[in-house]
Amino acid sequence: MLAVAVPVRLRFGAHLLGIHKPLTVIPTSSSSTRCFFLFPSPPPRNVSLRQTPRDLFRRNVSQTAAPAASDSVSVSFPKDSPLFVSFLNRVWKHVVQKGDTVIDATCGNGHDTLAMLKMVADESGKGSVYGLDIQEAALQKTSSLLEDSVTPNEKGLVKLFSKCHSKMHEVLPRNTSVRLVAFNLGYLPWGDKTLTTRSDTTLKALEAAKGILMDGGLISLVVYVGHPGGWEELKTVQDFITKLPVETWICSEFQTVNRSWSPVLVFIFKRC
Repeated sequence: MLAVAVPVRLRFGAHLLGIHKPLTVIPTSSSSTRCFFLFPSPPPRNVSLRQTPRDLFRRNVSQTAAPAASDSVSVSFPKDSPLFVSFLNRVWKHVVQKGDTVIDATCGNGHDTLAMLKMVADESGKGSVYGLDIQEAALQKTSSLLEDSVTPNEKGLVKLFSKCHSKMHEVLPRNTSVRLVAFNLGYLPWGDKTLTTRSDTTLKALEAAKGILMDGGLISLVVYVGHPGGWEELKTVQDFITKLPVETWICSEFQTVNRSWSPVLVFIFKRC
């Protein structure tokens, strides 16, 4: 059992849950991961019943001016922290199976592509990872990381494309269903900070992912907000998930509450 105490916001759809007791996130046959979701601040007083938690979030946090692009890296919670990566990978492993087809919609430096490859590759050579990025530098970094980390046969299971994430459906063979689609929304780490994902293409990408996801599949997003346009893109994601029918989809949102500009983690599960 892994016990983790971390202050985060937990959202299911548009509803904010404030709890102080342990919550089992990923039960398995041999172990479970337990997270303590802490909310030290009392709820606001004199709140209109017409105001939802999302309204308060937008008013108090998301309308704050974004920092300058040159400062954005210093205000973002690092995705490569052990806790963040461990939590993200545990959720993926709970969904992904050997031999699955998965998509890394924004390859970046290739670490997610590599993690997904290790989850789907099996001894029979099945499993496929489709990686997309509009920046050639990102694809080169991803390819180099794979060459240094896996065998040639395993690397052959990965197909990289210089395409926008909104066009992921164009690279898949016809009638292919996908178990996992992963996004990192923002800019390429240690790259050109003026080249970022955009709300309009991200919305198209989410629609495309929804159309190719199999029952029991997962759309996973890490939304970085510490750059110009980041909050707007988060709002686009939030508006998208709140419109999904609860009969078919389970939507969860996580954010560190004591660091305003930390990335927001969103999981969109498709019910079986």
